[in-house]
Amino acid sequence: MENRLKTLYRLQLIDDELDELEASRGDLPLMVRELENRIKTLQNAVESKELEIKEAQEKQQKDESEIERYLENQKKFKSQLFSVKNNREYDALNKEIDQTEVQIKKLEMEIESIKVNNQKLDREINEVKPELEELVADLENKQADLKQIIKSTEKEEVKKREQREKIESQVRKPDLTAYLRIRKAKNGKAVATIKRSACSGCHNIVPPQRQLEIRKNNRLFNCEYCGRILVSNEIAEEIVKEG
Repeated sequence: MENRLKTLYRLQLIDDELDELEASRGDLPLMVRELENRIKTLQNAVESKELEIKEAQEKQQKDESEIERYLENQKKFKSQLFSVKNNREYDALNKEIDQTEVQIKKLEMEIESIKVNNQKLDREINEVKPELEELVADLENKQADLKQIIKSTEKEEVKKREQREKIESQVRKPDLTAYLRIRKAKNGKAVATIKRSACSGCHNIVPPQRQLEIRKNNRLFNCEYCGRILVSNEIAEEIVKEG
C-alpha cells in the first residue's frame, strides 16, 4: 500500500509540473480555440450563403429557359390564330396564350425575387468577409505566439510526459481511475498532504485519529470534505528527497 501511495503522489507531482508548463501559455490556447470556433462559424455561414446563391442561380436559369419555352409556345399559338376554322378553336388558342402569359409572369416574378434575395446574400457575405479576414490574421498571430511558447518548453515537456507515462504505468487501474476523476473535479489536485493538521487541498482539519491512521501508510484515505486522496507528510518528504 505504501508504494501505491508513493506512486500516486509522484503522479500528482509530475502533473503539477505539466500544469505549470501549460499555465505558462496563459490564455493563448483558449483564445486560439475561441478564434478558431468563431472563424469556423463565419466560414460556415458564408459557405451556406454561397451555396444558396448558387442553387438560386441554377433555379433562375431553369426559369429563364422555361420562359423561353413559353414564349415559343405563345408565338406558335398566336400564329395559329390566323388559320382557325371556328370560334371554338379561336377561344382555345386564346386560352393557351393567356395561360402561357400567366406562367411567364409567374416565372418573371420568381426570377426577380431570386435576384433580390441573391443581392441581399451578397451584401451579407461582403459584410462578413472583412471581419473574417481580421479574425484569420489575429488567429495566425496568436498561433505563432503560442507555437513559440510551446517550442521554448517543448523538450522539457516531452521529458516530463515520458516520466509521467512511466509513473502512470505503475499505478493500479482502480487507483488511476479514482485519481483522474478527482483531478478533473478538483482543478488538477487529486492528491493532498496534511499541513498543520489540515488537508492541503481544502484546508479543512483532519481529525487527529485519522492523521495517525494516514501515517501508517497501510490504507488509502480520502479527505472527508473534498474527497482528495490523502498521503502522509513522511511519504511526501521522501518523494521530494528522491527528486
